[in-house]
Amino acid sequence: MQSLVTLLGELMDRRELIQGTFSQVRKKDPELPVKVIVKPIQLKGELYYQFSSFVGPKVLHDNLAPEEAAARMSPLLTDQFRQALLQTAEADYHILISKKGKVGILKKPPTKKPVTELSHNRKKNYVIEEGSPVPFLVELGIMNAEGKVLAKKYDKFRQINRFVEMIADVVPHLAQDRTLNIVDFGCGKSYLTFVLYHYLKEVRGLDIRVIGLDLKEDVIRHCSELADRFGYDRLQFLVGDIAQYNGLDRVDMVVTLHACDTATDAALEKAIRWQADVVLSVPCCQHELFRQVKSDVLSPLLEHGILKERFSALATDAIRAKLLELMGYKTQLLEFIDMEHTPKNVLIRAVKGKQPSAAELAPLARSYVEFRRFLQADPYLERALQAELAPIFAEATVQG
Repeated sequence: MQSLVTLLGELMDRRELIQGTFSQVRKKDPELPVKVIVKPIQLKGELYYQFSSFVGPKVLHDNLAPEEAAARMSPLLTDQFRQALLQTAEADYHILISKKGKVGILKKPPTKKPVTELSHNRKKNYVIEEGSPVPFLVELGIMNAEGKVLAKKYDKFRQINRFVEMIADVVPHLAQDRTLNIVDFGCGKSYLTFVLYHYLKEVRGLDIRVIGLDLKEDVIRHCSELADRFGYDRLQFLVGDIAQYNGLDRVDMVVTLHACDTATDAALEKAIRWQADVVLSVPCCQHELFRQVKSDVLSPLLEHGILKERFSALATDAIRAKLLELMGYKTQLLEFIDMEHTPKNVLIRAVKGKQPSAAELAPLARSYVEFRRFLQADPYLERALQAELAPIFAEATVQG
């Protein structure tokens, strides 16, 4: 057994372990894991090893420093499992423990490439990787119980990873030293709330509290059951209306995916009033501007219903983006494809920055007002923020 302890200690000391897989339980127990996978990850610039323990339908995660990881792995073989595969760039070590406790270590050629990038904000590789089962992806039928992505589900798997990349890009704008409050308005059952939670809590190790809000009681009940089954104890689902929600005084991130028509605007207003650091919004149907927009110049376009609908949707998002900028947000409009929707959509990603000066806001305000007047629009979000926008528009008029 000493040879095993020595090997584990050396692999940890030299930071050589790429992946460790512990399997073949000594005694079946529904409360104990049937498999444990260990991988190196980077959290806040430091090397950790993530232990993924597969207990029934749940996957439990612990992130340990190298020294703690070595101490944790040894008892896995002495007490829980009969075999392990420790993979490094130099060799694979197959470890077998007999019923009498005899240790056998077989060294073979390596099957894993060296880990050159531990950060989870990667562009060329998937952030959520194949090979380690993720509970909600297994539930969706995207992965099997072993973590293999099903051939017919690769498009959805890529879409989920694209969403995670969009989240990863804004993590540096979130506080790292306290609990983060995140609200998902109109969460529905698209499972992207679970993606958000898994990435920020399980992968990045952030201290978060996530609340999913929706009007449909059956949807909330189903999502609550899944969160409980997955062991996501910092994820809560509530029945409620976006405009009426006042459950938190401070929110760090607001997410609204496919909230219908002005419900998106209600969520954006909430985010602005909370001074949320990050806003992720994918608007759904957008009827308000469709009913309002008028222009003789644009009549060749507006006389066709389908073109007017698409134009109104784009103009609505342009208005939302500009109003967010006037409220001190740096805003991007990105292409987004929901895993349950085939049409292409727009994601509004806004990050709270330093409030611009009056001189900087003046040209933005004049540009916005001119655009809105040209369309003869009276947008919900502007009306909701009238008190905040009035001095900005007044200053822009004076300077203009």
